[in-house]
Amino acid sequence: MSMRILISVLLTLLLTVAPALADGPPPPGAKDRCPVCGMFVAPHANWVSVIQFKDGAKVYFDGPKDLFTFFQNLAKYRPGAKAEDISGVYVTEYYSTKLMKAEEVYFVGGSDVKGPMGDELVAIRGRDQAETFLKDHAGKKLLQFDGKSLTELSAAQ
Repeated sequence: MSMRILISVLLTLLLTVAPALADGPPPPGAKDRCPVCGMFVAPHANWVSVIQFKDGAKVYFDGPKDLFTFFQNLAKYRPGAKAEDISGVYVTEYYSTKLMKAEEVYFVGGSDVKGPMGDELVAIRGRDQAETFLKDHAGKKLLQFDGKSLTELSAAQ
């Protein structure tokens, strides 16, 4: 009998704690706006990007371009915040439309694929896929985020 209770308790804990441990923040709410351009974010689910802070705050963006504008200008958009206050940077990967850590994807800039605000950095998982996307969509540059900065890479590096 006590084994049943133990299994029941463990199962309950697993089902209630697992969602909290899921990788990445929840989707934006209907009222979340991009702090860079002012657009509502939720209608552009295929482009959502997020910066999550260690204090639990989440800032949503309508695409990676605005996310990196914010990230590179923290003093302007979130006075007093430092890069060390950030616990995660997430972008929506183009093909899967899943939110992923920005460090796990490559970004293609200057392509013929437009985001909600026009020109956008397109997040692609995998170097080969990113280079193929760059060629197929007339991309101009390939970039990678290392958690601190966005760096341009040369093609076929």
